[in-house]
Amino acid sequence: MTAPPYLSRETVDVNGITLSYLAVGSPEASPLLLLHGTFWSRVWQPVLPALAGQLHCMALDFPGFGHSEGELGVTEASIPALARIVLDTADALGLDRFAVAGHDIGGGVAQHLAAHSGRVTRMVLINAVMFDSWPVPAVGKFRDPAVRAATDPADLLAARTKTMQLAVDRQLATEEIDDYVLPWRSPTRARSWMAMAAAADSRYTRQLLPALTAAAVPTRLIWGRGDDFQKVSFARHFVTVVPSSDLIEVAGKHIPMEDSPQKIAAAMLEHLVG
Repeated sequence: MTAPPYLSRETVDVNGITLSYLAVGSPEASPLLLLHGTFWSRVWQPVLPALAGQLHCMALDFPGFGHSEGELGVTEASIPALARIVLDTADALGLDRFAVAGHDIGGGVAQHLAAHSGRVTRMVLINAVMFDSWPVPAVGKFRDPAVRAATDPADLLAARTKTMQLAVDRQLATEEIDDYVLPWRSPTRARSWMAMAAAADSRYTRQLLPALTAAAVPTRLIWGRGDDFQKVSFARHFVTVVPSSDLIEVAGKHIPMEDSPQKIAAAMLEHLVG
């Protein structure tokens, strides 16, 4: 899990926990916080080089994910609780206002921040949870404590490996899959993932529409149209009901950053920088 040479892996202390993030770009540039969901900051790696020239990008790992220390419990893994972690991280990094990009459940966190924090300047959502699009059955089953108790790290590692193969349209090399799933060889990270899955609750995104509408944060949705987990139909509906939002569809599945990195980076820059 070594960052490529064009990226820097940094740490920040947040409420006594050392959190890790991938950093690229000048600290003098406009800040962009990138949030993962049921994966980790690795999902952002394909697009970060193209963003580096114009943005200061920080792709966070939530506690118990990726390279971050700590461990999420179910209470700490809800959308509002994760949003609080992001705000505390922004404070620790000295950021007042910032743009945010969210993927998967990280997109739900981004929506919560845009709706309620007053600190988000612009937002990008990539194959994100929204409305009642989630949790998908493979995630929702972990809301049952018995399922969590019966799942050991080896079981979860096998499941995450299968998910990786389904989440990307192109054929990932074995080394790429191994890199993505390596964190879940850790029992702590396996428990944190199951806590996030257990906390998955669509009421958090279903309740956001009035506040999102009122906040009117300029928002761009970028969607891998072949996603079997977060259907593009939800994104198409979003832009009809949330003001100041638009949608760009690209080739790819649930992690389209692996399938269309250049198109996604260009669409992000057009929206975030102009």
